[in-house]
Amino acid sequence: MASTPGLSLHVTVHIDPANLPRFFELFKPVYEAVIAEPECRFFEVYQSPTEPGTVRWVENWAASTEWFETQQMTKEYYNEYLAETKTMYVKPGEFRIFNRLGAPYYMVKDIA
Repeated sequence: MASTPGLSLHVTVHIDPANLPRFFELFKPVYEAVIAEPECRFFEVYQSPTEPGTVRWVENWAASTEWFETQQMTKEYYNEYLAETKTMYVKPGEFRIFNRLGAPYYMVKDIA
């Protein structure tokens, strides 16, 4: 199984746990739109077991950072989500982009 070059976006947000249902209500349509993008290769969401309001996700893209910043992050479907969720944060989030190294540092197991 080959890995494609590109980037990996790692986002961590810290939401008031009381707002998590609304957060995920706003998040879900954006998630669906993002995974429908042809350049999106992977998207997984995680939640801290000790801090339920801490949510992290990882997106892998077959694209350059320049493309991601100028073409993807400017999509309109982010607007409502960003406007409404920023008031839910209890502390600043983190948004980081990494270059994917690919082979020989890439492995996926098929769990059937």
